[in-house]
Amino acid sequence: MKKISDRKRIVIKVGTSTLTHRTGMLNIRRVEQLVKTLADIQNSGHEVILVSSGAIGLGMGKLGLRERPKDTPGKQACAAVGQCELMYLYDNLFAEYSISVAQMLLTKYVLLEDRRKNVENAMERLISHRVIPVINENDTVAIDELELEVGENDSLAAIVADIAKAFGCEVIYYSTSGKNSNSDYRQVSFDELLLRSDIVSIHAPLNDATSKLMNESAFKKMKKDAVLLNLGRGGIIDDEALAEAIENDEIGAVGLDVLNGEPIKHDNPLNRILDRSNVYITPHIAWAAVEARKRCVEEVYKNVESFLNGEVRNSVYDI
Repeated sequence: MKKISDRKRIVIKVGTSTLTHRTGMLNIRRVEQLVKTLADIQNSGHEVILVSSGAIGLGMGKLGLRERPKDTPGKQACAAVGQCELMYLYDNLFAEYSISVAQMLLTKYVLLEDRRKNVENAMERLISHRVIPVINENDTVAIDELELEVGENDSLAAIVADIAKAFGCEVIYYSTSGKNSNSDYRQVSFDELLLRSDIVSIHAPLNDATSKLMNESAFKKMKKDAVLLNLGRGGIIDDEALAEAIENDEIGAVGLDVLNGEPIKHDNPLNRILDRSNVYITPHIAWAAVEARKRCVEEVYKNVESFLNGEVRNSVYDI
């Protein structure tokens, strides 16, 4: 697996908590350090794309507000004012290192539509001129981040990384049922997947075919520096085998969003490796993207509506 230093193009996502003080005001010293670091990365031969928050914090300062607005229009106003200030700040700071920047205000919905190619073309041309694109969510028209208090820029950064082909990954996949197919990627056997993959990411249900699929035998086939991610179900992994694989340095790292019993039980073998720097466990939140939550609400509404109309949808039983 390539190191970050080996990558030609790097996407950096900087959140509001990194750029601001607890008061919500911009941390100027930290921004200066960020710019200096990114300038050095660019000067070392890398192509840099910056996905940056911070506009609301700057807007608060410009408008003389001591507290972050609680209403959406107030946040939008701060963001609109702050975007000008944010780009002025980035422009001046990067200019000290003879680097130009360009602002790209996007929404992920635009990036998911046919206009995505326009964004890609503009970004590629900017990068060819050694310009650093500074990308932010257009909060005056896209208010998901403002209303839900979650990092919509996180989703935006992931999409931008895909557009920029920042990671240069070859994607292969294995299907336990053999029914799934995707013409964009190559389907392989389970053994080939384990032997070849630098990152193994699990997105599967728990059933007879997947129960303890990742066992001692599977871990021994993986690369020594491979990363395992489980975003499916906890029972897909044999916890004892995983703990031993980490203890014996048979794999490089593991990230778990699901466990066998949540929260983790006191007798779970994974407790032995919780303090390892290459073990990351999150509390079953990988599903909670804005799109997923919106879809949940929409599905509940449609199910209730169908029930009231005497219709059946999303039934798991034969009626």
